[in-house]
Amino acid sequence: MTTHMLQEIGEAGEATARQLGQNAERLADLGARLRALDPPLVATIGRGSSDCCALYLKYLVEILSGVPCASIGPSIATLYRTPMRLKGSVSVAISQSGRSPDIVEMQRAARSGGALALALVNDVASPLAQEAEILLPLCAGTERSVAATKSMVAGLVAGASLVAAWREDRPLADALAGLPDVLRGQVAPPPAMMLERLASARSAFVLGRGATLAIAAEAALKLKETCAIHAEAYSAAEVLHGPAELVTSGFPVIAFLPSDPAREGMLPALNALADAGATVIAIEAGGDDEPDRLATARVEASLLEPIVMIHRFYRLAEALALRLGRDPDRPRNLRKVTETV
Repeated sequence: MTTHMLQEIGEAGEATARQLGQNAERLADLGARLRALDPPLVATIGRGSSDCCALYLKYLVEILSGVPCASIGPSIATLYRTPMRLKGSVSVAISQSGRSPDIVEMQRAARSGGALALALVNDVASPLAQEAEILLPLCAGTERSVAATKSMVAGLVAGASLVAAWREDRPLADALAGLPDVLRGQVAPPPAMMLERLASARSAFVLGRGATLAIAAEAALKLKETCAIHAEAYSAAEVLHGPAELVTSGFPVIAFLPSDPAREGMLPALNALADAGATVIAIEAGGDDEPDRLATARVEASLLEPIVMIHRFYRLAEALALRLGRDPDRPRNLRKVTETV
């Protein structure tokens, strides 16, 4: 059985190349506008996988500019009707469909409150795209699987491109230019023994730190969606503050290990969890796959590693879903477009 999810994982490289090519002029103009504005705050708007994209954007903005970046709950606009005070700031709404009423309303409220309203959206004819002052199309194309993969990768790429243009970060921009080929080269299935180790899991931790915390959140969401595994994402700096009590012999812990300074901050927690009996599976750049290690392609900029890591993880989630007898394209209780208010 070839799933739509697997097909769309394989299309992520082409989607990335298409986006980088089509958005080049928009990004140059946007970068200049952001430098002129010099915002004191970036506010993000999203739900589900899109909010995981927003968390990745948060780390890029804060690491590379020092400007605070925070997610605003759409309920502030839709339920509480509180006017936003965002004069001089930037709001970034992220969505595959661009059709959820709460995301559209929150973007409208941010713009009314004085923010420069950006939208990173796949459907350029959507209400969210129409509401934005500046649109960055994701260019992911049609996505049929309920489990978003290539659109998520496209959202991460758009966020990184936005920051690279704003900060005039040439090394990051150059690394982004090489990313399509990196993604095209990630075609290997996960190790069979890794699937066996995860097949009996009903719960799991997914850990990251810094920018990889965003993809830990996305990976935990995908394990729920596709495999019905109760996976929870934590920062490696937080997991020992209570959650570690859940760990027993064989409890799975999936760790996204970057090559940047966050790596050293993760290792003590992983060692402590292993000592408590956890089965730790590391996802990291370079080397070969092993039963407890999923290797990803190397990329020139460490802040792009989360994109490559989550792309490789999607192959693991798809294969595990099939191993469990599930259809990752059609989860029982989910729909492709979720509209909330």
